[in-house]
Amino acid sequence: MENSGNFDAMTTLSEVMKTLSERGIQREFRMNDKCEMKFENSDKVYQPAELVILKTYRFEGDSNPDDNAVLYVVKDGAGNRGMIIDSYGADSNYPGEEFDKFLRDIPILESDEFNF
Repeated sequence: MENSGNFDAMTTLSEVMKTLSERGIQREFRMNDKCEMKFENSDKVYQPAELVILKTYRFEGDSNPDDNAVLYVVKDGAGNRGMIIDSYGADSNYPGEEFDKFLRDIPILESDEFNF
């Protein structure tokens, strides 16, 4: 994982996910095939302005440049916290421009709470 500025020392996606899980962040925000962003096990459809990115973690594969991922810690207005996980490169989890535009439109408020 890249370690500059707002990036942390943990090196794998699974390490970060384990630590987040220990802090109560276990659910994901996911975009469905209708390009609707929903919180896991919820029917609420979110707009970017209803979410805030609290932390961004980037991971790069050692042996394969296409083995890259980004994990975003996200919070909604009701205080629900979760993750958005996207592999990037040749095999993005979310093909198409809708997901990328959605992410770019989410406000960012980096939180020191997730510097571990």
